[in-house]
Amino acid sequence: MSEPARESMEFDVVIVGGGPAGLAAAIRLRQLSPQTSVCLIEKGSEIGAHIVSGAVIEPRALAELLPDWRERGAPLNTPVTAEDMLYLTETGSIRVPMLDKVMPHMANHGNFIVSLGEVCRWLAVQAEELGVEIYPGFAGAEVLIEHNRVVGVATGDMGVGRDGKPGPNYQPGMELRGRYTLFAEGCRGSLTKQVMAHYDLRKEVDPQTYGLGIKEVWEIPAENHRPGLVQHSFGWPLDDKTYGGAWLYHFGDNLVSYGFVIGLDYANTWLSPFEEMQRVKLHPAFRKHLEGGRRISYGARALSEGGLQSIPRLTFPGGALIGDSAGFLNVPKIKGTHTAMKSGMLAAEAVVEAIKTDRVEPAALTEKVRRSWLWQELRAARNIRPAFARFGAKGGAVYAGLDAMLLRGRAPWTLHFKHQDNDTLRAADLCTKPFYPKPDGKLTFDRLSSVFLSATNHEEDQPVHLRLKNPSLWKTVNWDVFRAPEARYCPAGVYEVADEQTDPHLQINAQNCVHCKTCDIKDPTQNIDWTTPEGGGGPNYPAGM
Repeated sequence: MSEPARESMEFDVVIVGGGPAGLAAAIRLRQLSPQTSVCLIEKGSEIGAHIVSGAVIEPRALAELLPDWRERGAPLNTPVTAEDMLYLTETGSIRVPMLDKVMPHMANHGNFIVSLGEVCRWLAVQAEELGVEIYPGFAGAEVLIEHNRVVGVATGDMGVGRDGKPGPNYQPGMELRGRYTLFAEGCRGSLTKQVMAHYDLRKEVDPQTYGLGIKEVWEIPAENHRPGLVQHSFGWPLDDKTYGGAWLYHFGDNLVSYGFVIGLDYANTWLSPFEEMQRVKLHPAFRKHLEGGRRISYGARALSEGGLQSIPRLTFPGGALIGDSAGFLNVPKIKGTHTAMKSGMLAAEAVVEAIKTDRVEPAALTEKVRRSWLWQELRAARNIRPAFARFGAKGGAVYAGLDAMLLRGRAPWTLHFKHQDNDTLRAADLCTKPFYPKPDGKLTFDRLSSVFLSATNHEEDQPVHLRLKNPSLWKTVNWDVFRAPEARYCPAGVYEVADEQTDPHLQINAQNCVHCKTCDIKDPTQNIDWTTPEGGGGPNYPAGM
């Protein structure tokens, strides 16, 4: 008996991903051309289910997209009222003076502390009111390419067992075909990787470098809550060669967003981003904000940190890359929402022009980006992250200050990234193991109790979506040389070493995966391949995350 054929639906534009970039593109398309049919698919169970970010949002792009956003009830309810940048030592901290002059990129006057998931849910309502068709729980699994042109995407089959064979509830995937397809999957999108490889979009640009952000939301006593407070830190517990730092934002009804970002170009194979994030909470500068509170949610996500030098070619026959799929993150600002939205809006303009003139490729996007404030902003910030990679944390901070105060982002040189993040790990016997205190269950926690708060779920009877391209490499490289770094860099306990003393082998707990994509980035030989699970699987981040 033959398997049922895939059904297909036709649209003018298909958008993959329901984050800020995809939603802004969808809204702008319908604003500019109400007759253009737009379909947006999202692999999460609902819009916002997979969205995790700090998040302090700069409303510049939102104001351009929807000038009456306040009247529409946009959930930007906590304006920034105070901010600190701290350099941490093990027991103390030094406040960076005159932050708006020394590190103007970090200044947040006029910005808002938000739940980005709530913002995306609100944006989805605005899009649907304009006639955008939104399909949550639809995971793009395949790029459709015909005659070297992208003509849409196909969702994954449902009801396929672990053996790869259709089960009793099998349903074939659906083809969502469009004249143009915009990829807005966020950092390290699985379909974006296919498109980049097929069209060689990364030719002659720097390797992308990434960070891993791990976040908790806390509810704290009302008497300790300071709505609008923004606190960032760098320094301890990371060594001078490792990029990263922590954030803490007071927002909403007695809520605190706490998190930690680390550059995935770190070298010490024994380092655990999750454990580093936990122990920062014990530092006096952070502990005082969280004591007496309770942790209510947890999540993690990789982010693109390469900046302007690492942005690939944006367009190809039949579509374009937008948002963090392309790397539109302003790293020193620690912000990507406004830049993602702007890139989506510009892509919408380019696509509408391409539809009118029946062009194969929305190539006008590249020039629109180069003429926009988006390009100017990223160009001014282009040397900050590479300076930290080249000169270390202290030297990078000094360079950032000089770049801002003296050069004003107009240096006649451009610093570059030379290595991919998977090339930077050192062998286990050359690295020192950090000391990580045991979790106390009050301020610090283990991975499994953390993953529980993400409400992550994958149907058990489906093919494992995390695959080793060459299983034999794990023992000879990951274990023998690096002592299984994936067991430490994964913030969700997906990877475990079984029978470590007698017959070490890798156990993959794919049901724990929060879709952060770190394994797809950091594996030393790029042997771990993150593929799309069934639609609706993964985390289900609550409102407020």
